[in-house]
Amino acid sequence: MKHAPIYSVTQLNQYLKALLEQDRSLAGLYVQGEISNYKAHSSGHHYFSLKDSGGVIRCIMYRWEAEKLRFRPQNGMKVIAYGRVSVFLRDGQYQLYCLRLTPEGVGALHLAFEQMKEKLYREGLLDSDRKRPLPRYPRRIALITSPEGDAVRDMIRILGARWPLAEVAVLPVRVQGEEAAGEICAAFARINRLHGADLIITGRGGGSMEDLWAFNEESVARAIYASEIPVISAVGHEPDVTIADFVADVRASTPSNGAERAVPDQNQILDGLSHLGRRLEQAMSRRLERARKQMEQISRCRVLQDPISYVADRQQQLDYCRQRLAQGLSASAGRERERFARLSAGLDAMSPLKVLGRGYAIARRTDGGIVRRVADAAPGDILSLRVTDGEIPCQVQEQT
Repeated sequence: MKHAPIYSVTQLNQYLKALLEQDRSLAGLYVQGEISNYKAHSSGHHYFSLKDSGGVIRCIMYRWEAEKLRFRPQNGMKVIAYGRVSVFLRDGQYQLYCLRLTPEGVGALHLAFEQMKEKLYREGLLDSDRKRPLPRYPRRIALITSPEGDAVRDMIRILGARWPLAEVAVLPVRVQGEEAAGEICAAFARINRLHGADLIITGRGGGSMEDLWAFNEESVARAIYASEIPVISAVGHEPDVTIADFVADVRASTPSNGAERAVPDQNQILDGLSHLGRRLEQAMSRRLERARKQMEQISRCRVLQDPISYVADRQQQLDYCRQRLAQGLSASAGRERERFARLSAGLDAMSPLKVLGRGYAIARRTDGGIVRRVADAAPGDILSLRVTDGEIPCQVQEQT
């Protein structure tokens, strides 16, 4: 009879964890419930439970996900959590690893918003490292917005007041309704194809979530992402947030704020230029004053007041140097003469002629060899005796 395998606790937990994580329906699901036992740990992770009338499930939201929350969870709050189900190996308990948390009651549009945001986030459209800086001094700005209403008038007025050097082009589109998303995308494609602007501002005034929904459409988000021209999203009022805000290079709280962020303030630029002008003038004044003082100091120099005396001083110094050089050469020549005399005396003392002068003679054979011993000469040999004043030829008669 075959026995069932025996698992350790860890092996069983690992098996259950793998089993749950293989289930696609548990990899990304929404769970509705009431928050209880909520705790924000010092690590930044959020721990809580979701419960309803029939059960409870433990949940965790990691710090990097909790930082994205736009509200603070509280016990008793009814929410919709999105995440994945897995097993915590240490305790052997399954729990929900939350990726998003939404207060209950926001409706289907908010859920669709969260789903679209999650999709685009996974594709990298919301990455902050791909966002481009705005041009500092844009020459041409395109407004993709409704040609009617306060939003476009406010943007044109603010752009003209802050930076009148910029040319503003309005690309009229509908910003509400079923056709709005298509018109917005077409405007983005046209302005990029023509390279007709340095900067794009797209947006509209405030309204309900339904009114702003065109800027939550996937097609609009992808049009903003594909734009080669930097984009400012200026949709609604301060609390309003759309998908376009996340994808755009810069998010403005209102259309007016978008216009303010698009261009510098000419008054500030003029003030800055005036300040730089004053600093330049002060710097030049200080430099001229230093040059004037230096000129006065130089003009008091003796070389300028009495150039002949300067030349005389140099001549005197030259005479002094010449005298020192002559003295040095004379002393050096004397030392060399003394050295030469010592060397000459030494050589003279060692000279063979000195020896001959004292009565000695040098005997040489006919082959040039010097006779140093009796054995070096034989009777009958012809020798040459070198004396101090010449040579004497002689013949050896006998040896003694």
